[in-house]
Order: sequence, then C-alpha cells, then structure tokens
Amino acid sequence: MKRILVVVVLLAVLFGCTSRESALRSEQRIVFFGDSITEQGVKPGGYVTIIRDSLAAMGYRHEVIGAGISGNKITDLLSRAEKDVLTKKPSIVFIYIGINDVWHFEFASRGLSGTTKEKFEEGLKKLIDRIQSAGAKVILCTPSVIGEKNDGSNKYDAMLDAYSAVSRQVAQETGLALCDLRKAFTEYLRINNPANAEKDILTTDGVHLNDAGNRFVAEKMMIALDGQGLFFPQK
Repeated sequence: MKRILVVVVLLAVLFGCTSRESALRSEQRIVFFGDSITEQGVKPGGYVTIIRDSLAAMGYRHEVIGAGISGNKITDLLSRAEKDVLTKKPSIVFIYIGINDVWHFEFASRGLSGTTKEKFEEGLKKLIDRIQSAGAKVILCTPSVIGEKNDGSNKYDAMLDAYSAVSRQVAQETGLALCDLRKAFTEYLRINNPANAEKDILTTDGVHLNDAGNRFVAEKMMIALDGQGLFFPQK
C-alpha cells in the first residue's frame, strides 16, 4: 500500500498537482476498455485504480471506469461496446486489447481461437469508428507481453510485434493517440531483466500485471492522457 501511495504522489507531482494557478480541466469520463488485464486493473493497486487515485490527488474530478472482461478479444469488445462503453457517454476511451487475439492460438484444443491480423485490424477500425462517432476520443494501446524474456525468445514475441505494428498503423491512419505499451515493456525488460526471466518483472505470469507492472502501465497511460490536454490546456 505504501508503494502505491508513493506512485500516486509521484504521478501527482509529475503532472503538477501542486500548481493551483491553472484552472482544472472540465470533468471528463475516462473508460478503460479491455480484457483481464483491465479487469484486474480496477482492483486495489491495479493500474485503473492508481490512475483514479492519482487524478483525485491532483484535484481533478474526472470519472474513471474500468470495462475489462477476462478472455476478451477485439470481437468481444465490438459486441459489448454499446453496453459497456457508449452508454457511459465517455470523453476518452483507452482500447487495450490484443493479448488474447494472439495468445488464444495456444488453446485451440480448448475450443478457443486467436484472431488473424486482418480481422484484428478490421475490428480495431470498426471499434474506433463506433467510439469516435459517439463523440469520444480514443487512445489506442499496443498489446504488452506474453512472457517477459528480453531476447525475443518468448513464444509469441514475433506475433505480438506484428499485431502491435497493426495497432500503430491503425493509430497513424486514424489520427489517434497511441500508448505504445509493447515498445515500453520491451525496452524496460531489456534493461531490468538481466536474468532473462519469463515472469515476475512486470507480470505475475508473463501476462497479468504485478504491482510494478500496474504502476508502470499507470504511468504510461497518464502520459498519454496528458498528451490529450486533459490536465492543462494544450498550447
């Protein structure tokens, strides 16, 4: 708990919570839309909770909503976008998806299936269009990791890189803000995983975030939010 409070304070200082000279931005409703990583992110110490607490510590009254469901892929987000996101009338929506679109190729024997790159791209574009048509901004995240080895030897590294490239391209084509978690994770692990461990650096199991991972993702997403002029007016 002490570590989480430290992160909240650091984020607050980073984004100027001590400055009362600037007027607070108008209230926003921020939705985090994704899979089990986001579902767990609303728990104490989760990245969604850290962001909510950080914004509150900074004096902002933005509403923060987690909309993650375990096992979800891009097709699942499309099917529940209306109920779980658009009815909330969001101002900003983070789309953090892609892990299961890749990882579920591993579990064909259990009746699960991954998503082809073509379907992933098509689904992202449809989802983005639907959210933007409702008047919300979108911040698109690249999928992070399936295994934390830093030398490219995780089974799905190449596929995650390819799907992340799709997300980057979609963000560029649609003019979206990009939160490049894949790049951030791989750069961090290259420096901070000298033993080339499969997990326990930013994740508990190679996928789902531990305390350090939640703080890491919260920081990257706060930076993405700041790029939207959420905290102080853009010049």
